[in-house]
Amino acid sequence: MNTENSGSPLIEVRNLKKYFPIKKNLLGKGVSFVKAVDGVSFVIEKGRTMGLVGESGCGKSTMGRTLLRLQDKTEGEIFFDGHEIFSFSKAQLRKIRPRIQIVFQDPFSSLSPRLPVGEIIGEGVREHGIVPPEEFDGYITRIMEACGLQDYHKDRYPHEFSGGQRQRICIARALALNPDFIVCDEPVSALDVSIQAQIINLLKKLQKEFHLTYLFISHDLSVVEHISDTVGVMYLGSLVEYSRTEKIYSRPLHPYTRALFSAIPVPDPDYRMKRILLEGSIPSPANPPRGCKFHTRCKECMERCKTEPPVYREVEEGHFTACHLYDGQGMPGAALPSAAAG
Repeated sequence: MNTENSGSPLIEVRNLKKYFPIKKNLLGKGVSFVKAVDGVSFVIEKGRTMGLVGESGCGKSTMGRTLLRLQDKTEGEIFFDGHEIFSFSKAQLRKIRPRIQIVFQDPFSSLSPRLPVGEIIGEGVREHGIVPPEEFDGYITRIMEACGLQDYHKDRYPHEFSGGQRQRICIARALALNPDFIVCDEPVSALDVSIQAQIINLLKKLQKEFHLTYLFISHDLSVVEHISDTVGVMYLGSLVEYSRTEKIYSRPLHPYTRALFSAIPVPDPDYRMKRILLEGSIPSPANPPRGCKFHTRCKECMERCKTEPPVYREVEEGHFTACHLYDGQGMPGAALPSAAAG
């Protein structure tokens, strides 16, 4: 497993765009698009976790799948360990595939019902030759035990396990390929709260033990705060705020981030929550509003917000946002996030 010190970026995304055509002309060329990811930039340092939050349909899962080259990009660059992944040939991509893995949201539909657990976890190990054949069985046992599974589970099938156990199988399947980077695409949203805590603690334990790097996609802001080192907030395909976890949770800058965080439940029956209610519905990513994409729901909207897109800038050290409220407050020479922002 990777044992390098954290501090250098493992993942670097520069102005990434992913558009899906919804209307084509007679020549088959797209003329109308859903802008699922629209000019996003960030970095994730080795051994760290970036949380990615936002409403349903904002582009979080599309972002994760594009990072792993499970689908093509429209524009921009994605660097993995210093190499642009879309420049790889098929042979080169196959070689790095084990190093970039994903844990899906639904632990049942992502597991083959026809294979026993040992084969599910070991299928990729055998395909990529991770260990010699004589060490295969012992290796799978060690991976399963690291994920809280027992050796006798190898011969059982996914339907024989609970939701939490199935998610452990999914994590073991990813871990068995000796990865450096794992996209966790809402890995606990389908689980009970008590089981969520077990899976989150397992992910943290494995990260420390195997020096893993995560992109953690979730709707649950409390979970993201617990597991993440940095947090990015997406709205309608764009990253509207990005910073270290403690900074963004203690002082959210963007009006959308403040509205999201105001909905985090507080475990105190005497505490009166001050919810910020967003009026209206999310605009269509196929026809986003002019200017700031959030201005149609923002109570702090100004005239310029309706026509002029805000610049994504560093407002304070390591804290980036795209909002006209902070025009003129950016740091000198500030640009898109670099490794120092993590």
